[in-house]
Amino acid sequence: MSFRFVFSYPLWFLIICVAIGLLYTAILYYRNNKHDFSRKLTYILSLLRFIAITTLAFLLLSPMIEKNISNEEKPIIVIAQDNSCSIIIGKDSTYYRKDYISQLTGLIDKLKKDYEVKTYSFGDQIRYNTPFSFTDKQTDFQTLFDELLIRYSNRNVGAVIIASDGLYNKGMNPVYAADNLSFPIYTIALGDTTVKKDLFIGKVNHNRMVYLGNFFPVEITIAATKYSGQTTKLTISKGNEELYSQNVTINNNNFVKTIIIQLEAKQTGTQRYHIALEPLKEEVTLTNNHRDIFVEVIDKKQKILILANSPHPDIAALQQSIQRNENYEVETALISDFKKSINDYNLIILHQLPSMQYSNMPLLNSINNSSTSVLYIIGDQSNLIAFNSQKSGLNIPFSKQKPNEALPALNSSFSLFTINEGLKNILSKLPPLNSPFGEYGVAGSAEIFLFQKIGNVTTKRPLLMFNQLNEKRIGIIIGEGYWKWRLMDFAIESSHQVIDELTNKMVQYLSVKVDKRPFRILSKTNYLENEPIELNAELYNESNELVNVPEVEITIINGDKKRFPFVFNKTNNAYTLNAGNFPIGEYKFEAKVKLGSKTYNENGMFTVTALKVEYLQSVADHQLLYLLAHKHDGEMLFPTEMNNIIDILKKREDVKPVIYYQTKLTELINLYWIFGLILLLLTAEWLIRKRSGNY
Repeated sequence: MSFRFVFSYPLWFLIICVAIGLLYTAILYYRNNKHDFSRKLTYILSLLRFIAITTLAFLLLSPMIEKNISNEEKPIIVIAQDNSCSIIIGKDSTYYRKDYISQLTGLIDKLKKDYEVKTYSFGDQIRYNTPFSFTDKQTDFQTLFDELLIRYSNRNVGAVIIASDGLYNKGMNPVYAADNLSFPIYTIALGDTTVKKDLFIGKVNHNRMVYLGNFFPVEITIAATKYSGQTTKLTISKGNEELYSQNVTINNNNFVKTIIIQLEAKQTGTQRYHIALEPLKEEVTLTNNHRDIFVEVIDKKQKILILANSPHPDIAALQQSIQRNENYEVETALISDFKKSINDYNLIILHQLPSMQYSNMPLLNSINNSSTSVLYIIGDQSNLIAFNSQKSGLNIPFSKQKPNEALPALNSSFSLFTINEGLKNILSKLPPLNSPFGEYGVAGSAEIFLFQKIGNVTTKRPLLMFNQLNEKRIGIIIGEGYWKWRLMDFAIESSHQVIDELTNKMVQYLSVKVDKRPFRILSKTNYLENEPIELNAELYNESNELVNVPEVEITIINGDKKRFPFVFNKTNNAYTLNAGNFPIGEYKFEAKVKLGSKTYNENGMFTVTALKVEYLQSVADHQLLYLLAHKHDGEMLFPTEMNNIIDILKKREDVKPVIYYQTKLTELINLYWIFGLILLLLTAEWLIRKRSGNY
């Protein structure tokens, strides 16, 4: 460390400081004859006062000390241990739980003598400096590399040492995920590359939601290694009831077979189905021989009515789009023939109604007065005067001029539902709709999805909009010719997917009933076993304002009727709860809150399902670890060679301490010893004067 003085003023100012000290001392001790000191004592007192006054004057010049400080930073060695349960599959599990951990701890202790060591475990999450348990249900290299990049991008990282079996099932391929890392990577290859005997359920595809009484497919992929000529039995059961069984003959050593089974949804609610394979001898693990799936069975579909003034291609296009979604049941009718009750439907689509012929019918009046959501489609046959009386949030002036050809233009601030990129890409290519001419009146509560584009000019007139009146949701397509959009979608994309998805999002928004409950619990219906159970709650007062003053209590009940009570935490104006992880199974919950004199209760259920991706592959991927290490100027080693890393690192020229130089400026007036010196001088002067009896 070196230092020097830095001044804000020219050096000749020091002469002024000395002059001030001399002048003050002379006035005090040589011009003032009241003091009766000896010559020697006068010299001593003058010197003390001179030094003190000169120093004070010097400090007024704001002098500083510039220090050059050097700091040595040891190279950082990051050790990341794969903490997933695939590490301990097989016969070597005892070795990895005990001897291997001891060897790795020994390596860490040796490295700490010359390096700054940071230890992490990674799997389905990243943990710093924690014991290795090999319990994580997933392996994610990408999150590890992202964490290292954020924490150590500007640090003196000598190397990253990754101990893993090379198997990953979440995130990007590690070889590509590590592209942004600039430091060497060494890998310790764990696990066994020998193909072991194993029988397992590889994948299960099924519907998450089905309707009561319907059959739904379950697609099961069965795989087996080194069991050629053996036979196993596949069973599907629900509770104690066996629903399906089939013998499966394994005809080669790398056997894969997909079986599709049709099951019937016989009960409403969340149903649990158990899929199992009969074990074979000498399997490396039996954990992957069974799988549970959960299916939510609901008792009815959303019913949609398309009511039209007259036949039109728009009607068929809408019906085909909506029917692509099995959650909806579509019925079409002409208004002149319709005799049913409107209360049976979740959404009514009125195509060019009210019309010139049918404008003041009891049926239309009852639809307008009901809480059932409506989608209006305006066309040449629409009676605009009658439509305006519906109070839908849109007023269209009657005009004898011919309709405009209105192209769609997206409203970028629309937020009622998400808009996919496919629609954005083809929007400019869609043909125009025939929309009434004139300036429209739009309610302030309306949400415009598409504006009308006339020629090259995007207007503020809506082409597709939504509004809400109390519990009733209203959609309006201001123009006929929707069927052309579906045909154009097929011409561009060779499918109707984009427009069908748009149609279903409109229908979904309109057909969902507004939730008016004052107390609501918001939760997922299914959690994975490595996910914490996170619940949210909302409480509304009589003015429909969110409040969170009272405590919200909830009890989670497992299948054995054991109860787990919790109290929600309060957020800004709502509630949240992280109940932690729960074992696999089905759970119910009972929540309650008291607001004023009223007590509100809310019940629900959720399931926790197993995550077994770590058990689907038991053969280590050392090739991936080799590629990862050599791409980043490192090496792959085996556990028996891990101590060689110390010698390898010492031979590297780039794994060295880094010396950082820092310049630090300190004002002298802030130094305690300067204050002490001045205080000492003045105190000494005072004591001498006091002792001499003349002060």
